[in-house]
Amino acid sequence: MREGPLHAALKAVLAQPGDRLEVPVGRFVIDLVRVDGELVEVQTGGFGALGKKLDALLDEHRVRIVHPVAAERRIVRIDEHGQVASLRQSPKRGTALEVFDKLVAFPSLLTNPNLTIEVFLLREDHIRSARPLTSRRRTRDPGERRLVEVLNRVEFRGPDDVLRVLPTLPSEPFSTRELASLLGCDKLLAQRTAYCLRMINIIEPAGKRGRTSLHQRTPDATVPLLRARLDADSNQRDQGTGAKGHSDGAARERAPQPPRSWRHDGEDP
Repeated sequence: MREGPLHAALKAVLAQPGDRLEVPVGRFVIDLVRVDGELVEVQTGGFGALGKKLDALLDEHRVRIVHPVAAERRIVRIDEHGQVASLRQSPKRGTALEVFDKLVAFPSLLTNPNLTIEVFLLREDHIRSARPLTSRRRTRDPGERRLVEVLNRVEFRGPDDVLRVLPTLPSEPFSTRELASLLGCDKLLAQRTAYCLRMINIIEPAGKRGRTSLHQRTPDATVPLLRARLDADSNQRDQGTGAKGHSDGAARERAPQPPRSWRHDGEDP
């Protein structure tokens, strides 16, 4: 299978001195193996294809899945002569929460201490032909992703990290539509997010409002949530008073660290 330019560019960004690329491990080939033994897989599409690999390797290896999300995207159309026909900025702005769209493949694996999921938030170009393709009354507009810049990196190593990256969940039961409004996403992503949060015990069913199913925070999710909120309040106070008794660097160290990782167990999202 041909390696795409985004996949190749991310491997180049990730590679450090001593790392090895395209390494056979058992019956699989791993994108990158760190000096310390961590296995790194760059996954630009869905996570389902990694299922067999994770089943075989997670018991004995630390595995990191790197998933790129377009935080900023420019649409670049190329004509038949290879010249730029048009440029425009996409209004869509991806966030780290979009990883839930892929995590429906194996959300419960986020509790596995050997798995880390790292989201790369990118500035990227999407290279397309001069005009969309029409075939059998269907219109397609395929393209190729090209890395311009890595804007941020967010790690998921467990449920606590998920709580840090989520907006504060309501204390009262809430619907999927209300979750979508809170996250600023469409209903489909909210449904998949809710499924993942149920599988890692952050939310649970909370009956119905009329015919609408409701969710609520689990008791287990409350303590990390309060801890993250107290850390944030403490940071705000320090910054508002010039961080009395602490340097700015010390205040930054106490801030909740950006996130850190999950498996589909047969239940529909």
